[in-house]
Amino acid sequence: MTDLLHAGVEGQAAAIRADDVSATELTDLVLGAIRRLDPMVNAFSEVLADAALEDAAHLDTIPAAKRGPLHGIPIAIKQENDVAGSVTTFGGRSNVTPAAHDSEVVRRLRRAGAVIVGKTTMPEFGLWPLTESETTGITRNPWSLAHSTGGSSGGSAAAVASGMVATAIGGDGGGSIRIPASCCGLFGLKPSRGRVSTAPNPDLWHALGVIGPLTRTVMDSAIVNDVIAGSRPTDRYHAPPLRESLVNAVGREPGRLRIGVSMKPTALGAACDAEIEAATRAVAEAFSALGHEVREVDPKYPDVTIAFVPQVFGGVREEAARVEHYDRLEGRTRTVLRLGTWARPFVTRYAVSESSRVAAKVNTIFDDIDVLLTPTLPRVPPKTPALPGNAIRALFTALPMTAYTAMWNLCGNPAASLPAGFSKSGLPIGVQIVGRPNDEPTLMSLAAQIERADPWVGCWPSL
Repeated sequence: MTDLLHAGVEGQAAAIRADDVSATELTDLVLGAIRRLDPMVNAFSEVLADAALEDAAHLDTIPAAKRGPLHGIPIAIKQENDVAGSVTTFGGRSNVTPAAHDSEVVRRLRRAGAVIVGKTTMPEFGLWPLTESETTGITRNPWSLAHSTGGSSGGSAAAVASGMVATAIGGDGGGSIRIPASCCGLFGLKPSRGRVSTAPNPDLWHALGVIGPLTRTVMDSAIVNDVIAGSRPTDRYHAPPLRESLVNAVGREPGRLRIGVSMKPTALGAACDAEIEAATRAVAEAFSALGHEVREVDPKYPDVTIAFVPQVFGGVREEAARVEHYDRLEGRTRTVLRLGTWARPFVTRYAVSESSRVAAKVNTIFDDIDVLLTPTLPRVPPKTPALPGNAIRALFTALPMTAYTAMWNLCGNPAASLPAGFSKSGLPIGVQIVGRPNDEPTLMSLAAQIERADPWVGCWPSL
Protein backbone atom coordinates (compact mmCIF):
# COMPACT_ATOMS: atom_id res chain seq x y z
CA MET A 1 0.00 0.00 0.00
CA THR A 2 2.92 2.36 0.65
CA ASP A 3 4.07 1.58 -2.89
CA LEU A 4 0.68 2.68 -4.19
CA LEU A 5 0.83 5.95 -2.23
CA HIS A 6 4.28 6.53 -3.73
CA ALA A 7 3.24 5.54 -7.27
CA GLY A 8 2.28 9.06 -8.32
CA VAL A 9 -0.55 10.05 -10.63
CA GLU A 10 0.73 7.85 -13.44
CA GLY A 11 1.16 4.77 -11.25
CA GLN A 12 -2.12 5.15 -9.41
CA ALA A 13 -4.00 5.62 -12.68
CA ALA A 14 -2.37 2.46 -14.06
CA ALA A 15 -3.35 0.50 -10.95
CA ILE A 16 -6.97 1.57 -11.32
CA ARG A 17 -7.01 0.73 -15.04
CA ALA A 18 -5.64 -2.73 -14.23
CA ASP A 19 -8.33 -3.24 -11.56
CA ASP A 20 -5.62 -3.67 -8.93
CA VAL A 21 -7.41 -1.08 -6.81
CA SER A 22 -10.76 0.69 -6.94
CA ALA A 23 -11.32 4.42 -6.62
CA THR A 24 -12.89 3.83 -3.23
CA GLU A 25 -9.97 1.74 -1.98
CA LEU A 26 -7.42 4.28 -3.20
CA THR A 27 -9.35 7.18 -1.67
CA ASP A 28 -9.63 5.34 1.64
CA LEU A 29 -5.89 4.66 1.53
CA VAL A 30 -5.14 8.34 0.93
CA LEU A 31 -7.48 9.46 3.70
CA GLY A 32 -5.70 7.07 6.05
CA ALA A 33 -2.35 8.60 5.09
CA ILE A 34 -3.75 12.06 5.77
CA ARG A 35 -4.95 10.98 9.22
CA ARG A 36 -1.49 9.57 10.04
CA LEU A 37 0.78 12.19 8.53
CA ASP A 38 -1.03 15.50 8.48
CA PRO A 39 -0.83 16.08 12.25
CA MET A 40 2.95 16.30 11.74
CA VAL A 41 3.08 18.60 8.70
CA ASN A 42 -0.25 20.51 8.80
CA ALA A 43 -0.82 20.48 5.04
CA PHE A 44 -4.63 20.38 5.09
CA SER A 45 -6.94 23.13 6.23
CA GLU A 46 -9.95 20.91 5.51
CA VAL A 47 -10.33 17.20 4.76
CA LEU A 48 -13.44 16.31 2.75
CA ALA A 49 -13.49 12.64 3.69
CA ASP A 50 -17.21 11.88 3.42
CA ALA A 51 -17.66 13.69 0.11
CA ALA A 52 -14.51 12.09 -1.30
CA LEU A 53 -15.62 8.57 -0.45
CA GLU A 54 -19.06 9.24 -1.89
CA ASP A 55 -17.53 10.56 -5.13
CA ALA A 56 -15.15 7.58 -5.32
CA ALA A 57 -18.02 5.12 -4.89
CA HIS A 58 -19.82 6.77 -7.79
CA LEU A 59 -16.68 6.64 -9.95
CA ASP A 60 -16.45 2.89 -9.36
CA THR A 61 -19.79 2.47 -11.16
CA ILE A 62 -18.55 4.12 -14.37
CA PRO A 63 -17.61 1.68 -17.17
CA ALA A 64 -13.93 1.58 -18.10
CA ALA A 65 -14.60 2.94 -21.59
CA LYS A 66 -16.07 6.16 -20.16
CA ARG A 67 -13.42 6.90 -17.54
CA GLY A 68 -11.28 10.04 -17.66
CA PRO A 69 -7.47 10.32 -17.42
CA LEU A 70 -7.61 11.05 -13.67
CA HIS A 71 -10.26 8.45 -12.86
CA GLY A 72 -10.21 7.72 -9.13
CA ILE A 73 -7.06 9.80 -8.39
CA PRO A 74 -7.30 11.66 -5.04
CA ILE A 75 -6.23 15.29 -5.41
CA ALA A 76 -5.90 18.18 -2.94
CA ILE A 77 -6.83 21.78 -3.79
CA LYS A 78 -5.19 24.98 -2.58
CA GLN A 79 -7.52 26.88 -0.28
CA GLU A 80 -7.97 29.87 -2.62
CA ASN A 81 -9.85 27.74 -5.19
CA ASP A 82 -13.61 27.26 -4.91
CA VAL A 83 -14.80 23.75 -4.09
CA ALA A 84 -18.59 23.49 -3.94
CA GLY A 85 -19.77 23.04 -0.38
CA SER A 86 -16.47 24.20 1.13
CA VAL A 87 -15.63 27.68 2.40
CA THR A 88 -12.99 29.47 0.32
CA THR A 89 -11.02 30.97 3.20
CA PHE A 90 -7.97 32.35 1.34
CA GLY A 91 -5.96 31.06 4.30
CA GLY A 92 -7.79 33.17 6.88
CA ARG A 93 -11.08 33.25 8.74
CA SER A 94 -12.91 36.08 7.01
CA ASN A 95 -15.29 33.91 4.97
CA VAL A 96 -17.88 31.56 6.45
CA THR A 97 -20.27 30.72 3.60
CA PRO A 98 -19.48 27.61 1.50
CA ALA A 99 -18.91 28.11 -2.22
CA ALA A 100 -21.95 27.29 -4.32
CA HIS A 101 -19.95 26.03 -7.30
CA ASP A 102 -16.57 24.56 -8.16
CA SER A 103 -13.95 26.78 -9.75
CA GLU A 104 -13.21 25.96 -13.39
CA VAL A 105 -10.02 24.08 -12.48
CA VAL A 106 -11.83 21.92 -9.94
CA ARG A 107 -14.63 21.30 -12.44
CA ARG A 108 -12.12 20.07 -15.04
CA LEU A 109 -10.42 17.82 -12.50
CA ARG A 110 -13.73 16.24 -11.54
CA ARG A 111 -14.68 15.83 -15.21
CA ALA A 112 -11.42 13.91 -15.67
CA GLY A 113 -12.38 11.62 -12.78
CA ALA A 114 -10.38 13.14 -9.90
CA VAL A 115 -11.53 12.76 -6.30
CA ILE A 116 -11.19 15.97 -4.28
CA VAL A 117 -10.00 14.90 -0.82
CA GLY A 118 -9.40 18.27 0.81
CA LYS A 119 -8.12 21.81 0.74
CA THR A 120 -4.58 22.81 1.61
CA THR A 121 -3.07 25.49 3.80
CA MET A 122 -1.73 28.82 2.60
CA PRO A 123 -0.76 32.19 4.08
CA GLU A 124 -3.63 34.66 3.99
CA PHE A 125 -4.32 35.66 0.35
CA GLY A 126 -1.06 33.98 -0.66
CA LEU A 127 0.75 37.15 0.33
CA TRP A 128 3.88 35.43 1.59
CA PRO A 129 6.32 32.82 0.23
CA LEU A 130 6.05 31.09 3.62
CA THR A 131 3.04 29.01 4.65
CA GLU A 132 2.20 30.40 8.06
CA SER A 133 -1.19 31.70 9.11
CA GLU A 134 -2.86 32.88 12.29
CA THR A 135 -5.79 30.61 11.38
CA THR A 136 -4.08 27.35 10.36
CA GLY A 137 -0.67 27.78 11.99
CA ILE A 138 2.65 26.67 10.51
CA THR A 139 2.88 24.14 7.69
CA ARG A 140 6.06 22.09 8.11
CA ASN A 141 8.47 20.68 5.58
CA PRO A 142 8.28 16.85 5.40
CA TRP A 143 12.07 16.73 4.91
CA SER A 144 12.63 18.59 8.18
CA LEU A 145 9.72 19.51 10.41
CA ALA A 146 11.75 22.41 11.79
CA HIS A 147 11.87 24.10 8.37
CA SER A 148 9.43 25.90 6.08
CA THR A 149 7.69 24.48 3.03
CA GLY A 150 7.92 27.88 1.37
CA GLY A 151 4.73 29.29 -0.04
CA SER A 152 2.25 30.29 -0.81
CA SER A 153 1.27 26.79 -2.02
CA GLY A 154 3.09 25.24 0.94
CA GLY A 155 0.19 23.05 2.03
CA SER A 156 -0.10 21.55 -1.43
CA ALA A 157 3.66 20.93 -1.53
CA ALA A 158 3.72 19.31 1.91
CA ALA A 159 0.77 17.06 1.01
CA VAL A 160 2.60 15.75 -2.07
CA ALA A 161 6.11 15.55 -0.61
CA SER A 162 4.89 13.56 2.39
CA GLY A 163 3.08 11.06 0.16
CA MET A 164 -0.44 11.89 1.32
CA VAL A 165 -1.57 12.67 -2.24
CA ALA A 166 0.08 12.20 -5.63
CA THR A 167 -0.69 15.76 -6.71
CA ALA A 168 -2.15 18.97 -5.35
CA ILE A 169 -3.22 22.17 -7.04
CA GLY A 170 -1.27 25.34 -6.27
CA GLY A 171 -1.20 28.91 -7.50
CA ASP A 172 1.72 31.12 -8.50
CA GLY A 173 1.66 34.93 -8.37
CA GLY A 174 5.36 35.48 -7.74
CA GLY A 175 6.81 32.00 -7.30
CA SER A 176 4.18 30.28 -5.20
CA ILE A 177 4.33 26.96 -7.08
CA ARG A 178 8.06 26.99 -7.77
CA ILE A 179 9.21 28.12 -4.30
CA PRO A 180 7.46 25.32 -2.35
CA ALA A 181 8.45 22.83 -5.06
CA SER A 182 12.07 23.80 -4.43
CA CYS A 183 11.68 23.67 -0.64
CA CYS A 184 10.00 20.24 -0.70
CA GLY A 185 11.91 18.41 -3.45
CA LEU A 186 9.09 18.48 -6.02
CA PHE A 187 8.49 19.39 -9.64
CA GLY A 188 6.36 22.48 -10.16
CA LEU A 189 5.50 24.16 -13.45
CA LYS A 190 4.23 27.71 -13.58
CA PRO A 191 2.32 27.62 -16.87
CA SER A 192 2.14 30.52 -19.28
CA ARG A 193 -0.24 33.34 -18.46
CA GLY A 194 -3.72 32.41 -19.67
CA ARG A 195 -2.91 28.72 -20.09
CA VAL A 196 -5.24 27.65 -17.25
CA SER A 197 -8.58 29.30 -16.53
CA THR A 198 -8.87 31.40 -13.38
CA ALA A 199 -12.70 31.32 -13.47
CA PRO A 200 -14.80 32.35 -11.66
CA ASN A 201 -12.21 35.11 -11.26
CA PRO A 202 -11.24 37.01 -14.43
CA ASP A 203 -7.61 36.91 -13.28
CA LEU A 204 -5.40 36.29 -10.25
CA TRP A 205 -3.54 39.40 -9.13
CA HIS A 206 -4.08 40.95 -12.56
CA ALA A 207 -1.37 39.68 -14.97
CA LEU A 208 0.67 37.81 -12.34
CA GLY A 209 -1.21 34.76 -11.05
CA VAL A 210 -1.59 31.32 -12.62
CA ILE A 211 -2.81 27.92 -11.43
CA GLY A 212 -1.04 24.56 -11.68
CA PRO A 213 -0.18 21.30 -9.89
CA LEU A 214 2.72 20.24 -7.71
CA THR A 215 3.91 16.69 -8.32
CA ARG A 216 6.88 14.42 -7.79
CA THR A 217 7.43 13.61 -11.45
CA VAL A 218 7.38 15.53 -14.69
CA MET A 219 4.93 13.08 -16.27
CA ASP A 220 2.51 13.48 -13.37
CA SER A 221 2.64 17.24 -13.90
CA ALA A 222 2.03 16.81 -17.63
CA ILE A 223 -1.01 14.60 -17.04
CA VAL A 224 -2.66 17.10 -14.70
CA ASN A 225 -1.68 20.18 -16.68
CA ASP A 226 -3.18 18.69 -19.85
CA VAL A 227 -6.44 18.12 -17.98
CA ILE A 228 -6.76 21.63 -16.57
CA ALA A 229 -5.45 23.59 -19.59
CA GLY A 230 -7.76 25.92 -21.44
CA SER A 231 -9.41 29.26 -20.83
CA ARG A 232 -12.99 30.49 -20.55
CA PRO A 233 -14.58 33.54 -22.23
CA THR A 234 -14.66 35.26 -18.83
CA ASP A 235 -10.89 34.97 -18.40
CA ARG A 236 -8.92 38.15 -18.98
CA TYR A 237 -5.95 36.25 -20.45
CA HIS A 238 -5.93 33.52 -23.09
CA ALA A 239 -2.79 31.61 -24.10
CA PRO A 240 -2.60 30.23 -27.65
CA PRO A 241 -3.00 26.46 -27.99
CA LEU A 242 0.15 24.41 -27.49
CA ARG A 243 1.70 22.68 -30.49
CA GLU A 244 1.45 19.34 -28.64
CA SER A 245 0.17 17.91 -25.38
CA LEU A 246 2.53 18.03 -22.43
CA VAL A 247 2.24 14.26 -22.04
CA ASN A 248 3.52 13.92 -25.59
CA ALA A 249 6.33 16.41 -24.90
CA VAL A 250 7.45 14.45 -21.85
CA GLY A 251 7.59 11.27 -23.89
CA ARG A 252 10.02 12.59 -26.51
CA GLU A 253 13.61 13.80 -26.46
CA PRO A 254 14.00 17.60 -26.51
CA GLY A 255 16.71 17.71 -29.17
CA ARG A 256 19.86 19.76 -28.73
CA LEU A 257 18.99 23.00 -26.93
CA ARG A 258 20.87 26.20 -26.21
CA ILE A 259 20.74 26.62 -22.44
CA GLY A 260 21.86 29.84 -20.77
CA VAL A 261 22.96 29.72 -17.12
CA SER A 262 22.70 32.73 -14.82
CA MET A 263 23.06 33.22 -11.07
CA LYS A 264 21.95 36.83 -11.40
CA PRO A 265 18.88 37.60 -9.27
CA THR A 266 16.25 40.02 -10.52
CA ALA A 267 16.15 41.86 -7.18
CA LEU A 268 18.84 43.62 -5.18
CA GLY A 269 20.17 42.08 -1.97
CA ALA A 270 19.43 38.47 -2.88
CA ALA A 271 22.71 36.86 -3.92
CA CYS A 272 22.48 33.08 -3.76
CA ASP A 273 24.36 30.92 -1.27
CA ALA A 274 27.35 28.88 -2.40
CA GLU A 275 25.45 25.59 -1.99
CA ILE A 276 22.66 26.83 -4.25
CA GLU A 277 25.09 28.04 -6.90
CA ALA A 278 26.98 24.72 -6.81
CA ALA A 279 23.75 22.75 -7.25
CA THR A 280 22.69 24.93 -10.18
CA ARG A 281 26.04 24.53 -11.90
CA ALA A 282 25.88 20.77 -11.36
CA VAL A 283 22.58 20.71 -13.26
CA ALA A 284 24.17 22.83 -15.99
CA GLU A 285 26.95 20.25 -16.29
CA ALA A 286 24.36 17.47 -16.47
CA PHE A 287 22.61 19.28 -19.33
CA SER A 288 25.93 19.63 -21.10
CA ALA A 289 26.62 15.90 -20.66
CA LEU A 290 23.25 15.23 -22.31
CA GLY A 291 24.46 17.05 -25.43
CA HIS A 292 23.01 20.53 -24.95
CA GLU A 293 24.94 23.70 -25.65
CA VAL A 294 25.32 25.31 -22.21
CA ARG A 295 26.88 28.71 -21.59
CA GLU A 296 26.87 31.56 -19.08
CA VAL A 297 24.55 34.49 -19.85
CA ASP A 298 24.02 37.91 -18.28
CA PRO A 299 20.35 38.90 -18.55
CA LYS A 300 19.66 42.64 -18.54
CA TYR A 301 16.84 42.71 -16.02
CA PRO A 302 15.08 46.07 -15.69
CA ASP A 303 13.73 47.38 -12.39
CA VAL A 304 10.25 45.89 -12.20
CA THR A 305 8.99 47.58 -9.01
CA ILE A 306 6.56 49.85 -10.81
CA ALA A 307 5.10 46.91 -12.73
CA PHE A 308 5.06 44.20 -10.04
CA VAL A 309 4.19 45.85 -6.72
CA PRO A 310 0.93 47.59 -7.79
CA GLN A 311 -0.43 44.31 -9.16
CA VAL A 312 0.27 42.51 -5.86
CA PHE A 313 -1.24 45.27 -3.72
CA GLY A 314 -4.15 45.76 -6.10
CA GLY A 315 -4.86 42.03 -6.34
CA VAL A 316 -4.88 41.56 -2.58
CA ARG A 317 -7.07 44.63 -2.10
CA GLU A 318 -9.63 43.25 -4.56
CA GLU A 319 -9.66 39.82 -2.87
CA ALA A 320 -9.95 41.37 0.60
CA ALA A 321 -12.84 43.57 -0.54
CA ARG A 322 -14.85 40.42 -1.33
CA VAL A 323 -14.54 38.68 2.05
CA GLU A 324 -17.53 38.50 4.39
CA HIS A 325 -15.81 39.66 7.58
CA TYR A 326 -13.12 42.22 6.80
CA ASP A 327 -12.50 42.76 10.52
CA ARG A 328 -11.22 39.17 10.84
CA LEU A 329 -8.25 39.70 8.54
CA GLU A 330 -4.79 39.19 10.05
CA GLY A 331 -3.10 42.29 11.38
CA ARG A 332 -0.21 42.09 8.92
CA THR A 333 -2.71 41.68 6.06
CA ARG A 334 -4.52 44.85 7.12
CA THR A 335 -1.20 46.67 7.28
CA VAL A 336 -0.37 45.57 3.73
CA LEU A 337 -3.80 46.75 2.60
CA ARG A 338 -3.17 50.17 4.16
CA LEU A 339 0.26 50.33 2.53
CA GLY A 340 -1.37 49.54 -0.82
CA THR A 341 -4.23 52.05 -0.76
CA TRP A 342 -2.55 53.87 -3.65
CA ALA A 343 -2.87 50.79 -5.91
CA ARG A 344 -6.12 52.01 -7.47
CA PRO A 345 -7.52 50.53 -10.69
CA PHE A 346 -5.83 53.11 -12.93
CA VAL A 347 -2.50 52.38 -11.22
CA THR A 348 -2.83 48.62 -11.69
CA ARG A 349 -3.84 49.12 -15.32
CA TYR A 350 -0.64 51.08 -15.85
CA ALA A 351 1.35 48.36 -14.06
CA VAL A 352 -0.11 45.69 -16.36
CA SER A 353 0.84 47.72 -19.44
CA GLU A 354 4.32 48.20 -17.96
CA SER A 355 4.52 44.40 -17.61
CA SER A 356 4.23 44.09 -21.38
CA ARG A 357 7.11 46.50 -21.90
CA VAL A 358 9.24 44.64 -19.35
CA ALA A 359 8.45 41.31 -21.00
CA ALA A 360 9.45 42.59 -24.44
CA LYS A 361 12.81 43.71 -23.08
CA VAL A 362 13.54 40.66 -20.94
CA ASN A 363 12.53 38.15 -23.58
CA THR A 364 15.27 39.34 -25.93
CA ILE A 365 17.46 36.89 -24.00
CA PHE A 366 15.71 34.12 -25.91
CA ASP A 367 17.05 35.46 -29.20
CA ASP A 368 20.23 33.51 -28.41
CA ILE A 369 19.09 30.70 -26.10
CA ASP A 370 16.16 28.32 -25.87
CA VAL A 371 16.02 27.86 -22.09
CA LEU A 372 17.32 29.86 -19.13
CA LEU A 373 18.65 27.99 -16.06
CA THR A 374 18.78 29.75 -12.68
CA PRO A 375 18.39 28.89 -9.01
CA THR A 376 14.79 28.78 -7.82
CA LEU A 377 15.61 30.18 -4.38
CA PRO A 378 18.72 32.05 -3.24
CA ARG A 379 19.02 29.89 -0.11
CA VAL A 380 17.68 26.74 1.55
CA PRO A 381 14.30 26.77 3.30
CA PRO A 382 14.36 28.80 6.53
CA LYS A 383 13.52 27.45 9.95
CA THR A 384 10.00 28.02 11.24
CA PRO A 385 8.47 30.25 12.36
CA ALA A 386 9.96 32.31 9.56
CA LEU A 387 7.28 34.95 8.98
CA PRO A 388 7.42 37.97 11.31
CA GLY A 389 4.13 39.23 12.71
CA ASN A 390 5.09 42.76 11.71
CA ALA A 391 4.07 43.33 8.08
CA ILE A 392 7.04 45.55 7.20
CA ARG A 393 9.52 42.98 8.51
CA ALA A 394 7.53 40.24 6.76
CA LEU A 395 7.90 42.05 3.43
CA PHE A 396 11.66 42.31 3.87
CA THR A 397 11.74 38.60 4.72
CA ALA A 398 9.61 37.62 1.73
CA LEU A 399 11.04 39.68 -1.12
CA PRO A 400 14.46 37.96 -1.36
CA MET A 401 12.72 34.58 -1.68
CA THR A 402 11.13 35.72 -4.96
CA ALA A 403 14.37 37.08 -6.43
CA TYR A 404 14.54 34.44 -9.18
CA THR A 405 10.85 33.70 -9.67
CA ALA A 406 8.71 36.85 -9.70
CA MET A 407 10.15 38.20 -12.96
CA TRP A 408 8.54 35.38 -14.91
CA ASN A 409 5.09 36.06 -13.46
CA LEU A 410 5.50 39.61 -14.68
CA CYS A 411 6.60 38.47 -18.15
CA GLY A 412 4.13 35.58 -18.34
CA ASN A 413 6.71 32.99 -19.46
CA PRO A 414 6.44 29.34 -18.44
CA ALA A 415 8.93 28.42 -15.72
CA ALA A 416 9.48 25.29 -13.67
CA SER A 417 11.37 24.29 -10.54
CA LEU A 418 12.94 20.84 -10.54
CA PRO A 419 14.84 19.01 -7.80
CA ALA A 420 18.61 19.44 -7.80
CA GLY A 421 19.72 17.38 -4.81
CA PHE A 422 20.10 18.32 -1.18
CA SER A 423 22.05 20.73 0.97
CA LYS A 424 24.61 19.56 3.51
CA SER A 425 21.86 19.84 6.11
CA GLY A 426 19.60 17.48 4.12
CA LEU A 427 17.17 20.08 2.78
CA PRO A 428 16.00 19.97 -0.86
CA ILE A 429 17.44 22.36 -3.42
CA GLY A 430 15.60 23.31 -6.61
CA VAL A 431 16.67 24.92 -9.86
CA GLN A 432 14.51 26.88 -12.25
CA ILE A 433 14.21 26.50 -16.01
CA VAL A 434 12.47 29.25 -17.97
CA GLY A 435 11.22 29.04 -21.53
CA ARG A 436 10.03 31.35 -24.25
CA PRO A 437 6.43 32.60 -23.96
CA ASN A 438 3.97 29.73 -24.45
CA ASP A 439 6.70 27.12 -24.84
CA GLU A 440 5.81 24.71 -22.05
CA PRO A 441 6.56 21.66 -24.26
CA THR A 442 10.27 22.46 -24.46
CA LEU A 443 10.53 22.88 -20.68
CA MET A 444 8.65 19.66 -19.98
CA SER A 445 10.66 17.64 -22.48
CA LEU A 446 13.93 18.97 -21.04
CA ALA A 447 12.82 18.38 -17.44
CA ALA A 448 11.81 14.81 -18.26
CA GLN A 449 15.18 14.19 -19.88
CA ILE A 450 17.13 15.31 -16.81
CA GLU A 451 14.76 13.37 -14.56
CA ARG A 452 15.55 10.19 -16.50
CA ALA A 453 19.29 10.89 -16.37
CA ASP A 454 19.38 11.74 -12.66
CA PRO A 455 16.13 10.49 -11.13
CA TRP A 456 14.90 12.20 -8.00
CA VAL A 457 11.62 10.30 -7.62
CA GLY A 458 13.06 7.57 -5.40
CA CYS A 459 13.90 10.03 -2.61
CA TRP A 460 11.28 10.26 0.15
CA PRO A 461 11.34 11.99 3.54
CA SER A 462 11.30 9.66 6.53
CA LEU A 463 8.34 10.98 8.46
